[in-house]
Amino acid sequence: MRVVIAGGHGQIALRLEKLLSAGGDQPVGIIRNADQAADLKARGAEPVVLDLEKSDVDTVAAVLSGADAAIFAAGAGPASGTDRKDTVDRGAAALFAEAAERAGVRRHIQVGSMGADRVDDPSIEPTFAIYLRAKKAAEDDLRTRDLDWTILRPGSLTNDEGTGKVLIAESTGYGSVSRDDVAAVLAALLNAPHTVKRTLELIEGETLVEAAVAGTVD
Repeated sequence: MRVVIAGGHGQIALRLEKLLSAGGDQPVGIIRNADQAADLKARGAEPVVLDLEKSDVDTVAAVLSGADAAIFAAGAGPASGTDRKDTVDRGAAALFAEAAERAGVRRHIQVGSMGADRVDDPSIEPTFAIYLRAKKAAEDDLRTRDLDWTILRPGSLTNDEGTGKVLIAESTGYGSVSRDDVAAVLAALLNAPHTVKRTLELIEGETLVEAAVAGTVD
């Protein structure tokens, strides 16, 4: 399976690329900085240098052409300003989804954010609320697309070693999850058609990843 990943040098994406390559798939990572290409190659991924904030739908569709799946794992990052939270977390996500439609790449997974349904909660820190609004707008856009989409909302991310055990549900409650385990879940979702048109939350749990993904049935 050829899988194009937006945000190809992100912490989750690098883990995902290594998993996909080890499993015999062909990961393609979209990166802004050519200096990052070696890191992707070391994980068995094909790097494509492309700035989604400055690109157009035809250019991105050309990268997606011939792919079996697309995963949006890009993010402006916590240190970014409010403008980039919109241009990356919303704008780039919408562009990537539109390009997938144009390229005929139906399987589409988007990494969202837990709490996106609470954007108007006055207790949320203002800068984080801006991020959540961008994420929610990207989710709302994706739901209108003619794609086989799944939105995955991880809890608080850690760099702890993955346990391989998670909880996945439409509502899990708040919790944390390792980036290792998020990557493993994303890989499993690629072959989980029962999760199409679903928005799922993810935290650490007691169920092995494959069984947890298989158990996410209506």
